[in-house]
Amino acid sequence: MDQIKAIRGFVRAVELGSLSAVAREQHTTQPTVSKMIAALEKELGVRLLERSTTSLTLTDQGKRFYERSKRVLEEFSEAVSDARGLTEKPAGQLRVNAPLGLGQLRLNALVLEFLALYPDIEVELILNDRFVDLVEDGVDVALRLAGSLPPNVIARKIAASQRYLVAAPAYLERYPEIRSPADLASHRYIGFARPANGEVTELSGPGGTLEIVTRSRYQVNSSLAIRESFLMGAGLGICPSWLVHDLVASGQLRRVLPEWSAAGQEASLLYPSRRYQSLRATLFMQFLAEKIPQLPGFTAPSFLR
Repeated sequence: MDQIKAIRGFVRAVELGSLSAVAREQHTTQPTVSKMIAALEKELGVRLLERSTTSLTLTDQGKRFYERSKRVLEEFSEAVSDARGLTEKPAGQLRVNAPLGLGQLRLNALVLEFLALYPDIEVELILNDRFVDLVEDGVDVALRLAGSLPPNVIARKIAASQRYLVAAPAYLERYPEIRSPADLASHRYIGFARPANGEVTELSGPGGTLEIVTRSRYQVNSSLAIRESFLMGAGLGICPSWLVHDLVASGQLRRVLPEWSAAGQEASLLYPSRRYQSLRATLFMQFLAEKIPQLPGFTAPSFLR
């Protein structure tokens, strides 16, 4: 059995909605297409499609196989073009994952700029603050901030963001003045839920590096909620510059102990550990690697400076 041909027939059956439509497109007969897909199911040992006289319905296994099969066909076509030395045109869908806060505040505008440059590329941007399985979820490129990275991906560091203490002027006026890191223990601290190091914070400054134990009455797993909480005067905390750079510049937030800062936050591009990358994914990663270090609150990683 020609597996590529069978997979292509299966994908087109899903997209066109009937086996007879595939038969017409491929200039063959409906029974031929049906036998080809049945042979594919037999070889895989799973049922991909539930057939009726009027419709086709994907099984759960069929849904997963369909998503992966589309990418196999795209990569096969691109590999053939590359081997033949043909000029490849950037086109097709790109599935991108990124943190919610960074996506809404910064990345959304960059994606729209990228789409304007490449009108034949489509982007599905999925924003959440959890590590996704790039292969299982069909993600072409992920942008992640700090944290440990999964072992089955390739990571490319593209930018860094300084992390420092901030609070609203209204908060600072209500509570005792902060003259040294030791004063932080008696203040209302807002932090990210389930921080990697508990509530022990390392700050570096004129006195070297100190460990500060903080106690958060409020923790939240959203950088946007933390940003809003600072603005409301609910407390102080450490956050990356990209999240609050505009608020500090406008005076809505102030830096606390400006001589002190925490370890910076690194931004990395992740992609599945496979040898072949589509042109659209390569172009998108190149675009972000150039643009993100230029965003307010970001710099190029240290090894590029």
